[in-house]
Amino acid sequence: MGEARDKGLTRRAWLGGATAALAVPGIAEAARRRRWKPSDRVNLAVIGAGGMGASNMSRLTSQNIVAVTDVDFDHVAKSFVDKQGVAIPDRVALRAAYDRAARHADYRRMFDAHRELDAVLIATPDHHHAVAAKMAMERGLHVYVQKPLTYTIAESRMLAGIARNNPRLVTQMGNQGHSGDDGRRVIELIRGGVIGNVREVQAWTNRPVWPQGIARPAAVPAPASLDWDIWMGPATVGWGYNPAYAHFNWRGWTPFGTGALGDMGAHLLDFPIWALSPGLPTRVETRHSAWGGDDNLWDDKPPAELGSYPLAAITHFEFGNAPGGPLKLTWYDGGLMPPTPPDLPAGVSMNPGGGVLFIGDKGMLMHETYGEKPMLIGEGTAERAAAIPQTLPRIAGGRDGHEMNWIAAIRGETKASSPFADATLLNETMLLGMVALRAGQPIRYDGTAGQITNVPDANRFLRRDYRAGWTL
Repeated sequence: MGEARDKGLTRRAWLGGATAALAVPGIAEAARRRRWKPSDRVNLAVIGAGGMGASNMSRLTSQNIVAVTDVDFDHVAKSFVDKQGVAIPDRVALRAAYDRAARHADYRRMFDAHRELDAVLIATPDHHHAVAAKMAMERGLHVYVQKPLTYTIAESRMLAGIARNNPRLVTQMGNQGHSGDDGRRVIELIRGGVIGNVREVQAWTNRPVWPQGIARPAAVPAPASLDWDIWMGPATVGWGYNPAYAHFNWRGWTPFGTGALGDMGAHLLDFPIWALSPGLPTRVETRHSAWGGDDNLWDDKPPAELGSYPLAAITHFEFGNAPGGPLKLTWYDGGLMPPTPPDLPAGVSMNPGGGVLFIGDKGMLMHETYGEKPMLIGEGTAERAAAIPQTLPRIAGGRDGHEMNWIAAIRGETKASSPFADATLLNETMLLGMVALRAGQPIRYDGTAGQITNVPDANRFLRRDYRAGWTL
């Protein structure tokens, strides 16, 4: 499934800033102003078509998939079959749709080639998210962006500004638990006061399930099917290819991913941020194992040349401006977990794969990843829960309907489940954990100004540089 590579493309530099983007007419203005009927199909493109992109797009084969963009179509082909090479039944329609679509290696070229597009789904490694999303949004295209929404906080605020100034755009972050019935019931129960006033939350994950805490390997020749230069995209490091980076393990490497917190925070921290509305953290501190390539196990600061993230970390978030009083939220990754609550019923265990524990003054609520399987702990909690009505709308299809919810919102049939207006607060919160990790010391954050106040040098971690041709 090879194709000719898109080469030699020069792009103009895009304006940056949290709110600098104005409403832009764009080449898809006509599509944005369409009068949609329920039977209309949305003209879609996907950027990052294999792996998670294939999972997302397999739920969108009812739409018109116009263009497929990926740097390695041999890798995309593996998304249609299982480990034994047998076709996956629910990917047959996707494969047929991809075969009918135009193919591109470079999404910059794809945007210029397809004026009929209505919307774009972006499922690339993290370091491409903001660049691709900004290009799409400034062309008037609706966007679905996998979590984390962006690689940096400055990028997150920039996309929020574009969305705010272009209210016709329908945006969605790919944290599908936000659409789940269980997760929405969690919000209703916490807001309904079933466990009383919540001032402490614990969250944990077994991620990373990819290599971290290791030194950077030597470069080797890239597969013939892979365009490594485009895969690197906006990253400024001069790293050559190694299978330790692509296609799955990029999350653990600092130029490309945002580690376990960037991966799973969107599925776990989502619910306390949503339910408690604490605003942005005012203080963040991370304790962790050694950085990849760092021989000094007792040095809390990262090595001069960042390689892979630490294998395990505990991050403490303090929300000093939360309603009702300060809130403490603790994040554990790398298989680390909080202590077992003393009131946990016999025979009940905390799922080592991941979960969240809300600790209130009238009981506790624990749920698994994506808000699944909520459990109330404490006397009287079940009785109080029974009196809490359903107040949040349910999303058609629940978690599995997250992608089609975006399509329905484009057609004006409903509202997007996790639009950028909401998702950017969650995104900024979890990325602040990565900033504290890099800072190597506790940081104090002024969310209004978007600045770290006690370690001015750490403000450089709120943004990043971009390689020529990929700038914002």
